[in-house]
Amino acid sequence: MRYVALGDSQTEGLNDGDERTGYRGWADRLAEQLAAQHPGFRYANLAVRGRLAGQVRAEQLEPALALEPDLVTVMAGMNDLVRPRFDAAAVTAHLEATYAALADSGAQVVTFTFPDITRIAPLVRWLGPRVLDLNERIRSAGARHGAVVVDTFHHEVTVDPRLWSADRIHATSLGHARIAAATAHALALPGSDDSWTEALPALAPASVLSRVRTELVWAGTFLGPWAMRRLRGQSSGDGRTARRPRLLPVDPR
Repeated sequence: MRYVALGDSQTEGLNDGDERTGYRGWADRLAEQLAAQHPGFRYANLAVRGRLAGQVRAEQLEPALALEPDLVTVMAGMNDLVRPRFDAAAVTAHLEATYAALADSGAQVVTFTFPDITRIAPLVRWLGPRVLDLNERIRSAGARHGAVVVDTFHHEVTVDPRLWSADRIHATSLGHARIAAATAHALALPGSDDSWTEALPALAPASVLSRVRTELVWAGTFLGPWAMRRLRGQSSGDGRTARRPRLLPVDPR
C-alpha cells in the first residue's frame, strides 16, 4: 500500500521522458502496476541524480522511514563504482546499513545488481572486475536482510544497446520498462513473468569503422564532460531535490 523508491538518476527516471514533460522511469512504472492491484496505494520517489551510496543513506533513509513504507526499492552504487577512488567495502557498508534499517522497520526491501557495463561501454572495460565484485557484495548483503535481489547481470538482453540511452548510463523508455518488469517478476506480482528476459530482434552487424566512430563520439560527448565535472567537484544532482517526496496516489496505466 505504501511504496518508496530510493536511489540515483536511474530511479529518478532519467531519459524516460525529459525535463520539460517530466520523467516516468522504472519506479513509476512499477508503482502504476501496484496501483492497479491495490486500491488506495500510494508512492513516493526520493531518488536524486548523481547521488552516491553514502548520500542515499544520509539523505534518503530517514525520510523513507518516516513514510512507513511496506515496500522499498534501493538502487545505488553505480555512481560510486565509476569513480577513481571506489571503495567497494565502504559502498557495501552504506547499502547494507540502508537495507538493515528498512528491513527492521518491517518494509520489504528490493535491491539490484548491475549489468555488464563493459559490454555497454567498451571503453570502460577496466570497470568489469568492480561490477562483478560489487554485484556479489549486493547479493550477500541483500540475503542477510531478507531483501529481494533483482539480479539481471546474467541476462543477455540487459546489454542490448536499445535498452540504453546515447550516454550509456541511463536506460531508454524500453530499458525502464524492462527494469520495472524484472522487479515485478522478482516480487511475483500478479501478471508478471520472465518475458523481460527475452531478446530483442537481432541488429544488423556494424562495421569496425562504425564501431570505432561510435566509441569516439561517445567519449567526446559524454565521457569527457563527465570527467571534467568530476575534476571540478561537480555533480549532475547539485541543487536538486526529490521530485516526489510525499506518498501520493498513482493513476494506473
